[in-house]
Amino acid sequence: MLARISVLSLLLVLGFSSYAQKVKYKDLIVLLTSKQYEKAEPFLKRYLKENDDNPNAYLYMGIIFHEKSLKMDPLVHTSIIGVTIDSAVMNYDKAYKTITDKELRKNDEYYEAYMRRDLRTGKFVIKLSDVQLDIENRSKGLKDKKEKVKLLKKYFDESSGSYVKANGIYKSLREKYGSEKEFFLRADDEMLKTLKRLIAVFDSTITLFDQYKTITKEIGKTGHNQIVDLQEIKDIKRDGTSASDFMKDDLKLWDYKRWAEESIEVIDKEIAPMREHLIAYDIELNKLREKLKNDSVSVKSDLTKVVDKIMLTHLKKYDPDPMPLSLFAMKVAELEYHSNVILYKPLKDSSNVKLRLSAIQTEINDLKKLDSLSTRLSKRNFDEEEKDYHHFISKAFGTASVLKSTISAAQDYAKRELVKKEGEWETTSQSLKWLISGADSIPLFTEMPRKFKFQPLVIEEEKFTFGIAYKDSLATGYFYVITPTRVAGVKANFPVDQTSFKRRFVSLIKGITTTDGTGNSFILLAYSSQKAKDKFPVTISKIYRADGLAWANNYALEMLPYGITLNGETGDITVTMLGNDGATKIVTLDKNGKMKIN
Repeated sequence: MLARISVLSLLLVLGFSSYAQKVKYKDLIVLLTSKQYEKAEPFLKRYLKENDDNPNAYLYMGIIFHEKSLKMDPLVHTSIIGVTIDSAVMNYDKAYKTITDKELRKNDEYYEAYMRRDLRTGKFVIKLSDVQLDIENRSKGLKDKKEKVKLLKKYFDESSGSYVKANGIYKSLREKYGSEKEFFLRADDEMLKTLKRLIAVFDSTITLFDQYKTITKEIGKTGHNQIVDLQEIKDIKRDGTSASDFMKDDLKLWDYKRWAEESIEVIDKEIAPMREHLIAYDIELNKLREKLKNDSVSVKSDLTKVVDKIMLTHLKKYDPDPMPLSLFAMKVAELEYHSNVILYKPLKDSSNVKLRLSAIQTEINDLKKLDSLSTRLSKRNFDEEEKDYHHFISKAFGTASVLKSTISAAQDYAKRELVKKEGEWETTSQSLKWLISGADSIPLFTEMPRKFKFQPLVIEEEKFTFGIAYKDSLATGYFYVITPTRVAGVKANFPVDQTSFKRRFVSLIKGITTTDGTGNSFILLAYSSQKAKDKFPVTISKIYRADGLAWANNYALEMLPYGITLNGETGDITVTMLGNDGATKIVTLDKNGKMKIN
């Protein structure tokens, strides 16, 4: 219990005054002997920076680095482990050279871990030889581990690298011969040499991995226990291309050796019909393009039918990212864009600003999709694509150059149109921010320069706005119902407290609103947060949707208003006020704005 109290006391001292006072080793040793190395490390480093003559401090610094090295992953932190071990050995070496019998006698309490019974005298003593032997063993063990960690990492990297190499050889075969059918039809001496090389490389992978596992047993706990699980390759286009994570304990490796030795497979019968299917699908898309161009009608429903007719997903068994599918996606995106332009034309002609904006946004999204797909296609290696899809390219486009030109044209068109549409969207979106009433433009946003005529106090999105309008030095309250067309609906002006609501006080003027719940009547409260004659100036007005302004009265309240409610049955208006001390108070007005006595 005493030790725990001492540790807690030390933590408090170190925690709150470590930057104001020197670290005292007699306090620090409590953390060190209780093996709280993480907490002790920063203070010990600081201590050693200021005191380079304490052998015990170097010993514990070595132990701290030693312990840190044991917690590190030898595969992930190989170089850091080496540096950490070097630091541990360096500190052990300093401790070894400076620990003497005199040091042990003077600071025997620091070395209690080395105390043992002297068989000759029967007394408990700390011998210099014991301390030195322990330090020697620690240093030797760390140096040995450093070399084994390097060797472990070497075999691991070489084994995984060898597997990556085997994977690359396998991929090169697949890429060169394209499909299982082509692979077998093109078999020659060069292929056989490549297969034998693949066997040798894979044998090397397993041999190096076995050496890695041997070193793992010598080191002991490494945090890894990989067990190889060989996976059979049954289809060149389906299996064998994925990489393996050598860090996982369940290490699944493609059995390239077995595949190479059993490379006689049944010729795949899907490749030829698949090629014809690609041509047929491209023809269908071209027909829809002509229909859209000639008849100016949307083909979105036709696109759905065309997609439903074909089953192109099986192509991904042979190519995880097939160029024809990306090309078709680009063509479909272009057809969808032009179809949506036709479909959304009535919306763009609408007086409803949000509907127009929604239509433009749909077109922008379509163009971004077209731009993204065409850009991605343009970055492909068409020399390789021509080898993989020679039949499709030659039948649909003639040459790879024509295909690239088609993609480039779609990309340029998407970028040009996108600039236009984004400009149109920006222009239209700006109109959402203003409400038009005759020659006036009423802002539907709050950040307005003081010199501007209209100063909004409350803006209820898509419902109404109210604030103060200034003409010359005259202040007038305003209220407008927001409409989808952004042409003001119900509107009303009402008088306000001219003295307290002057333009120079606009930053002090706030607003609160409430309605009757049906949206047929509105209660507007404008107030100044600056007192006039020891009270807060307030203007409250009532506006009917059908009849406009009913009344507007000025009041002087003892406290700042922060809430207002309207009783739908009686028409009474309740204003809640808040004092500086947090106390609340209410005042009630009748339906005509006359203040009631509470």
